[in-house]
Amino acid sequence: MYLVLDSVRKEFDNKVAVNDLSLEVPRGVIYGIIGPNGAGKTTTIRMIMNIIAPDSGRIIFENQEADRNFTDRVGYLPEERGLYKKMTVKDVMTYMAELKGKRFAEIEDRIDPWLERMDLLDYKERKVEDLSKGMAQKLQFLTTILHDPDVVILDELFSGLDPINIELIKDILLELKRSGKTILFSTHVMEQAEKLCDHICMISSGKKVLDGKMAEVKARFGKGTIQIEIDGDGSFVRTIDGVASVTEFPNYLELRLGKGANPSAILKQIVDKVAVTRFQLSEPSLYDIFIDTAKVSREQLMGEGEEAHHG
Repeated sequence: MYLVLDSVRKEFDNKVAVNDLSLEVPRGVIYGIIGPNGAGKTTTIRMIMNIIAPDSGRIIFENQEADRNFTDRVGYLPEERGLYKKMTVKDVMTYMAELKGKRFAEIEDRIDPWLERMDLLDYKERKVEDLSKGMAQKLQFLTTILHDPDVVILDELFSGLDPINIELIKDILLELKRSGKTILFSTHVMEQAEKLCDHICMISSGKKVLDGKMAEVKARFGKGTIQIEIDGDGSFVRTIDGVASVTEFPNYLELRLGKGANPSAILKQIVDKVAVTRFQLSEPSLYDIFIDTAKVSREQLMGEGEEAHHG
């Protein structure tokens, strides 16, 4: 394996932020660390980057302990964005690349094409403080990849970006993957992870609760899900026998079926009341898997707490 976390643990003020976390990131994939806010995602990434040291466990890169050589080969975008506001866009990009050991001559030819692609070329000689929040976010992403890192680590990458720029950066990440780069990113937005990731690791309250290839993770949860688009009020769907739960999305409903439920019978009851424009039996979305898994994890954690209290 390319990057390995082996039983990593971190506490702050007697509160466990990451608890015995192990994961394996293959080379050349997009790997998502997913979980709710406060789950331990950022702490995990900071330990990988050696910003904070784990209390126990190891972080291994290419079969040896991760060291300064590893961090020089990484492009890292932290959750807390920060650029030198009084520097020009060009100077910030140059400076960040030089921190990673690159000479200006090595990256000079890359600056204009990247700025043009991000619609920032007109701001090349402008100060960072002149950029909008979204522009600054795109610039910081460029500083993360300009030095051509082998590994790209992104903490809540899409926070603050509009849909057009989200798609632009997704395209770039897929290109980086095709060129052999390894991309590790954290998010609490399941739709982003589902569209991008080959592999995921879900953590909740500092513990790993699910991991594996995306397709295998979804297959584990079976095909007991119906995606349905209707014209009209679908609130009655929750009362149909065999429907265990309903998740509403802007353009469709996702129905989780109970054991032994009959999809055809459910469809008939819906058609009797509203017009159905799409009805598809499928694997559950990552969103639903996330909600169900996090709920189970939280209940187990509360149960352990009650046992400790009564013990």
